[in-house]
Amino acid sequence: MTGQQPPGIALASRPIGRALLWPALAVVLGFLLIYNSFGTSLGLKPPARAVASAPAAPDAVAPADDLVLPRSVPTRLSIMEIAVDAPFTALSIGASGQLDAPPADDNNLVGWFQEGVTPGERGTSIVAGHVDTKTGPAVFLQLSLLKAGSKVDITREDGTVATFKVDSVETFSKARFPNERVYADTPSPQLRLITCGGDYDKKAKDYTDNVVVFAHLDSTKRA
Repeated sequence: MTGQQPPGIALASRPIGRALLWPALAVVLGFLLIYNSFGTSLGLKPPARAVASAPAAPDAVAPADDLVLPRSVPTRLSIMEIAVDAPFTALSIGASGQLDAPPADDNNLVGWFQEGVTPGERGTSIVAGHVDTKTGPAVFLQLSLLKAGSKVDITREDGTVATFKVDSVETFSKARFPNERVYADTPSPQLRLITCGGDYDKKAKDYTDNVVVFAHLDSTKRA
């Protein structure tokens, strides 16, 4: 997925059961998918920010008001509601000034912006995934089906599972993408999940919109 603003990403090794599930879900839900040939950039331009130290993660579930985790690389994303279970890859800003995309031939992979905060740190963490790739439906095919109250689990390298609760799911035109709202620094741990949406523009070889999930850190536990 390419374009002027945040995109989508792909998935890695996936069990046979899920490989069969994605096409079936696409038909049932009425998705009209066009499998794209992705470039090397996601069209995403999130700002980098310095990372401040934070308290260590607790072993047990902690009250939401006290939740701020130290920096730790995310390793796996799980969203049971839409059958997502995918590993992470780190993404950086490329020579084009936009966020580089993960491998286009891997449709079970999500990427996180490694120059920003990690999920659970104070601030806004950016995670992107493809809605489809040139090989078929991908990890964020059903991202738009999430709703307020949905849960997103991110397992981190330090053995902590950070659970985020969805506040809203919104669709924005790439031509009028609200960068400040989506990428703004925040005093509490926030998460943004981003993929493509809207119609597919054959001339531009890109989708017209982006789907953005806004979520906040709700609880933590040990993996």
